[in-house]
Amino acid sequence: MSNSTPDVARSTNRRAAAARLHNLGTRLLSLAAIQSDRLVNEELARAGTRKWHYAVLATLDEFGSASQAELSSRTGIYRSDMVTVINELAGRDWVERSPNPADRRQNIIVLTERGLRQLPKLDKLLTEVEDEVLAPLTPPQREQLARLLATLVDHHNQKM
Repeated sequence: MSNSTPDVARSTNRRAAAARLHNLGTRLLSLAAIQSDRLVNEELARAGTRKWHYAVLATLDEFGSASQAELSSRTGIYRSDMVTVINELAGRDWVERSPNPADRRQNIIVLTERGLRQLPKLDKLLTEVEDEVLAPLTPPQREQLARLLATLVDHHNQKM
């Protein structure tokens, strides 16, 4: 018997998997998420950024300036981690942080021109990763998968 633990995320021999594992939707969803997350993180790291950077930039672009608490709520980034993310983005001049005139205890985060110019590059990179991850699916299947995943996420977010 081997002392090493098998790398479940990289197991691709579906015939070797027990049928009950192969047909367990939550397991398959988890394995697909692990593979997708790995590819996203690798490509973003090559570009010198992280997925939380993208989440904040995209959120600011879509909704406009926001407090760190609002960004945390909209992106799912823990408030305690948001400070680090904002510090990293501000260090790159992708966002600016300034006190909220209505509540000096709060910071307002604004997307800078430099951050705005970075966003299309990250959009393109993530589209390419998505194309790689979803390569075996047809366009209608991709749309259906996106709808189904959104349904799951929305359902479970309502419970929180």
